[in-house]
Amino acid sequence: MTPTPRIGAVLSTVTLVLAAGLHGATPARADDDPTTPPGTEPTATAPVEVDPNDPDLKLPDGATLAQAKVLDIKSVVEDQSGDERREDTNTDVKFALQAEVLFGKDSARLGAEAKSRISGIAEEIKTQNATRVRVFGFTDDLGSAAHGDVLSKKRANAVEDLLAQTLNDADITYEVRGYGEQYPIADNSTEAGRKKNRRVEVTFPRSAP
Repeated sequence: MTPTPRIGAVLSTVTLVLAAGLHGATPARADDDPTTPPGTEPTATAPVEVDPNDPDLKLPDGATLAQAKVLDIKSVVEDQSGDERREDTNTDVKFALQAEVLFGKDSARLGAEAKSRISGIAEEIKTQNATRVRVFGFTDDLGSAAHGDVLSKKRANAVEDLLAQTLNDADITYEVRGYGEQYPIADNSTEAGRKKNRRVEVTFPRSAP
């Protein structure tokens, strides 16, 4: 999705590559039980071996190499309002939409603004030729955990339904899950933090360059 004038900031950071396990798909309906929760994916292994005895390394006496890690550049673009956030790595694209721009309070019914937001994500899925899409719902920690689990799942289902209708592609497999108050990205002790935690994330692999 091409950034528009409402995009307010671009941040970059270095993170470990996440092996999302999203490659390859067969026609299927939404999966109610994805096996990989967000943030728990295994890290990738190093693509090449490093010889610790290579004289070009010029290690001090007694020094040893730390375990090799694969690093990836993550680009983060967020609306000035914070309503929408996009994260790009070499392997994945993730959109996080705050619940307030999609749903009414304590509701899983998509609002007037939702269609245009989700249509933009659908266009990016087409651009990346993605055949596997994860749609995860999250809430804040107000109310019971059981209520949050149900509400977040219903919201994820609503977004997946609209994505599937918009894309109309039987080759795309969807993983749908409601995580409730698990995996917060902000402090639940403030309303600003709770607002960030009430979200739906849509993640899919990038196409090969």
